[in-house]
Amino acid sequence: MPRMASPRFGDALGHGMSDKRIDILRGIGRTGSISQAAREAAVSYKAAWQAVATLTNLAGVPLVERAVGGAGGGGASLTAHGTHLLELADALARARRQVQSRGGAAGAGSTVARLAIRTSMRNQLPATVQSIESAGRIVRVALLLGGVQPMAARITQESAELLGLAEGMEAIALCKATAVRIDRAAAPRRARGNQLAGVVQGVARGESGDEIAMALEGGLQLVGFAPGGSGLRARQRVLATVDEAAVVVALPG
Repeated sequence: MPRMASPRFGDALGHGMSDKRIDILRGIGRTGSISQAAREAAVSYKAAWQAVATLTNLAGVPLVERAVGGAGGGGASLTAHGTHLLELADALARARRQVQSRGGAAGAGSTVARLAIRTSMRNQLPATVQSIESAGRIVRVALLLGGVQPMAARITQESAELLGLAEGMEAIALCKATAVRIDRAAAPRRARGNQLAGVVQGVARGESGDEIAMALEGGLQLVGFAPGGSGLRARQRVLATVDEAAVVVALPG
């Protein structure tokens, strides 16, 4: 797998200090354990690893190293990048407190906190805007994920204007895991929608569908669903299909 690009700590810190992802990363650094960090943050072990994956996607560099086979799911430690991200998070928290203290008016702190948007969308993928094409009131935004993987989103003209989208801008592509259909790479390709190739990293079986975590070209991770009983397994090549209308474009910072 190609090495990730230089760090994008600003993207990772965009979640805000109230987000549990930073708390989980801090817990890993303090305890050396993903499971302990998950318990302290009151989330599941799986959710904790998803938090690490999201932050890693946004930062663009590895933040956590995992030691397989330890008690409680294996030990874990922060990389130098992970430690640096926490240092930046602490500095950002201090700066925010200073801004809030100068705000004066009651409720200024809650106003600042609302500026850090939190979302249930598990797939948050750093991207670069490649092109913008208008067709009536709909705009097709062509993106490049991880410097290698093309993806497109269809948004309204108003949304494109409010975001001030332009070619070359750094962006974040978001989509719900339930909007991602994953099939074997050899399966017939659908005529419409984004087609993202990758390799299975993990599978969680379920009656209503198998949840698949897959590694995309460029080092990013995508989570989606395959039909129940798909038989997919780790290291198998797969193809993810995502409708362009299901992709949300966000701007970091």
